[in-house]
Amino acid sequence: MAITFQEKERKQKYWIFVFIIIIFAVFFVFRSGIFQKKIFPPLTTYNPPKIEINFEVLKNPFLKELLPYEEIKPFQEKVGRENPFLPY
Repeated sequence: MAITFQEKERKQKYWIFVFIIIIFAVFFVFRSGIFQKKIFPPLTTYNPPKIEINFEVLKNPFLKELLPYEEIKPFQEKVGRENPFLPY
């Protein structure tokens, strides 16, 4: 009873051809998409609008009545547990 490997060899040949075709397809996609020079439109000069700040708003009497917040004191007590991953 002879063991023949012809079936495996045929399948390997087909896979090699498929692999070569895929490599060529990827090469042509990269060549046509990435390595070609892209022509960008010429850059135009951008003139941002001039920003004017109206400081007269800060002279409003309502704003002068506002008081700053009190200073927040740090927490005095112990926070959390030593090992927070232990169950209760």
